[in-house]
Amino acid sequence: MAFPREDTKAPLEEHRFPCDQCGADLRFDPEADELTCDHCGFHAPIEDRQPAQPVIRELDLERALNADLPEHELEETRVLSCPNCAAQVEFDAATHAAECPFCATPVVTDTGAHRHIKPKGLAPFQIEERAARKAMTDWLGRLWFAPNGLRDYARKGRKMTGIYVPYWTFDADTKTRYSGQRGIVHERTRTVVVNGKREQKTTKHVRWTPVSGRVARFFDDVLILASRGLPKKYTDALEPWDLSRLEPYRPEFLAGFRAEGYTVELDDGFSEARDHMNRVILRDVKFDIGGDRQRVSQMDTDMSDLTFKHILLPVWLAAYKYRGKTYRFVVNGQNGRVQGERPYSAWKIAFAVLLGLIIAGAIGYFSAQSQ
Repeated sequence: MAFPREDTKAPLEEHRFPCDQCGADLRFDPEADELTCDHCGFHAPIEDRQPAQPVIRELDLERALNADLPEHELEETRVLSCPNCAAQVEFDAATHAAECPFCATPVVTDTGAHRHIKPKGLAPFQIEERAARKAMTDWLGRLWFAPNGLRDYARKGRKMTGIYVPYWTFDADTKTRYSGQRGIVHERTRTVVVNGKREQKTTKHVRWTPVSGRVARFFDDVLILASRGLPKKYTDALEPWDLSRLEPYRPEFLAGFRAEGYTVELDDGFSEARDHMNRVILRDVKFDIGGDRQRVSQMDTDMSDLTFKHILLPVWLAAYKYRGKTYRFVVNGQNGRVQGERPYSAWKIAFAVLLGLIIAGAIGYFSAQSQ
């Protein structure tokens, strides 16, 4: 979904915060929960922060799908688009070349601006890079078939990159009328003759009864990944996310981190959310039908109060090129959960197979001797 450019454009966002003492860039420190200068040690709180569990206002979905959002809900940021994985990552004006943090592909930036819906909220990083790296190396250490060289490279390699990954959340109030059938299982026992002997045989039969009814459910914060920079199976495996820790969007939280622009458009995100809602509604309908088995022939769902918001969730990311192949590891920036490609060492696998054959041969030999 594209947003037309108007005479009044959204301002180009610059997420830089100079230190009051030395002028170096401040960064958000997850442990101190404030801005910190790595150059001189200066600390600065994030001013005017909301109290605990602040209210983050949702946006009207229909207006957004019709490209009719107010101008203050849009922004422009300077991004690079990776030619390999298609990730769009925000960079500051001083950056003219970089490596894609998602796949380690060298990229020369286009210095273009990306116009998009402004995030309404984000979950700040809660763990530092060193804790994320330890979680990643511990995870790799439990993978016995991982190449030792890659594990050493990950331990000693460059720092992990903190990325705010884009998500959509959707709310909807649903009311569904359905029709179908309720199945009750009945057992029947009859006498049969098998090989000249009389036996009792029990069979099951289902008696179907037509049913209809209504179910209702309010969906709150159906979470949909808005990025194609990482395989969805990895980001899904990072769940659960603690959305109660969402804060109203403040660019100060991005200081020292990257932010990925969404590449899954709002309408595509809602389509995925609708599929999720339909699966949940189908489960509700089957529960409402009851019985031993259920058949659903029709569902008509009315949706109202459709709202959404664009949020950012914290991920520590490492992408390493090792012997010509890229390996990517992601760490949940809230709880340290790790996912990634599972590398395999051909030598270790061959050794394990050989060892298994030796053990099997030894067991066979001693078994033969004992007989």
